[in-house]
Amino acid sequence: MEAVVVDAGTKLLKAGFAVPDQPPSMVIPTQMKQVPEDESVTNASLPENATVDPIVRGFISDWDAMEDLLSHVLYTGLGWEIGNEGQILFTDPLATPKAIREQLVQMMFEKFNVSGFFAIEQAVLSLYALGRISGCTVDIGHGKMDIASVIEGAVQHISSRRFEIGGLDLTNLFAQELRKSHPFVNLSTSDIEKLKEQYACCAEDENAYERVLQDCPEEQFTLPDGQVIKIGKERYAVGEALFQPSMLGLEAHGIVEQLVRCVATVSSENQRQLLENTVLCGGSASMTGFEERFQKEASLSSSAIRPCLVKAPEYMPENVARYSAWTGGAIIAKVVFSQNQHVTKADYDETGPSVVHRKCF
Repeated sequence: MEAVVVDAGTKLLKAGFAVPDQPPSMVIPTQMKQVPEDESVTNASLPENATVDPIVRGFISDWDAMEDLLSHVLYTGLGWEIGNEGQILFTDPLATPKAIREQLVQMMFEKFNVSGFFAIEQAVLSLYALGRISGCTVDIGHGKMDIASVIEGAVQHISSRRFEIGGLDLTNLFAQELRKSHPFVNLSTSDIEKLKEQYACCAEDENAYERVLQDCPEEQFTLPDGQVIKIGKERYAVGEALFQPSMLGLEAHGIVEQLVRCVATVSSENQRQLLENTVLCGGSASMTGFEERFQKEASLSSSAIRPCLVKAPEYMPENVARYSAWTGGAIIAKVVFSQNQHVTKADYDETGPSVVHRKCF
């Protein structure tokens, strides 16, 4: 049986057996609906639409909810049988705390009885998915943004940085802009998410963004309740905030300048190798016009070496940027489990959860 690869994000969990040339077989919301533990408690006593978030800003925060979610994924979704569990690979966000890695490996062996475990950082996997072992990744997830440098398959933490902004913050900004334009329209969070996914885009450059603020064609959209709204300049705020973080209330450089500054901390001979193999990943990176804007900003960069984007090979599944870490995980799973580089049950029983730091690095 193939190993299972799990890439659990703040918004979506991607899971499936390790088949690199296919997309993950399960892509489901990470957020779960809350149900009463006591059957005598009625659903009516819970707040309307009560939910629980197993993962917050990229890291597991509710372990009971995470166990329930993984149980559904592995046994119901992927068909594992109790007593006959297989091997599993997890993707690690940048700067995952040691305690979280230890608790995850402990849960896998003690609660799920897996036969083998491996964890590896998402940045390495996203590069593997595009046929690289060195380069930079700019990963814009729902709850965080990671800029990571990778040399010969190892993350260089001194030149990598995690930012606690992501698609969630862009959604909130989009909601603010829409409510300014439509103060009397009741917009639910799900309405705003759908509108963002359909309409959000990037202006060609900062001057083009200023122009759309003055004059932007509008499109009509009918909400589920029948209300009609017009969407115009609001859609451009989502992408612009990544290049002008002041729009999110942050005193920070734009995304390209942040990348250049991270890489500036490594040796000069490695800077070219890193910047010229830059990979964009995460849901927000696939927004209309983002790649073109990123390349334009890169061409204007003050750096002597300009960031250059790596294109996905034609044989890779469409939209690979959305799940490049999962795809890289499917590739590396073929290697680590066949060559016994993973954490085995015997390793875990002998050393305990800390074995994850020795065997998964």
